[in-house]
Amino acid sequence: MRPVLHDEAYGFAVGDEVGVNNAFATIREDEGITVVAATKDLEIAGLKVDSHWARITLQVHSSLTAVGLTASFATALGNHGISANVIAGCHHDHIFVNWDKRHDAMRALQHLSQQ
Repeated sequence: MRPVLHDEAYGFAVGDEVGVNNAFATIREDEGITVVAATKDLEIAGLKVDSHWARITLQVHSSLTAVGLTASFATALGNHGISANVIAGCHHDHIFVNWDKRHDAMRALQHLSQQ
């Protein structure tokens, strides 16, 4: 899976992506737009950030139709009491874990990768 931990903290905020520099993702829901970006960029845009998340990118090229990848890393993280929010792109999966548990998450994912 080759997990890579990104250096900066991310946040999830409800608002408009306009004014957010370098938004990583936007999700449009009936209740509003969720913007995922570095916490500093969200705060500069005046959006409220409730918690800080670490972004871990799985460098393995995964198909959107692949079966089992999300279940295996979610199980590995769950076995260590780590919640995960996943955003899948066309090339990689990006896992957001609580900032304080980022190193534990990396150990769990690296262990899973070696199996």
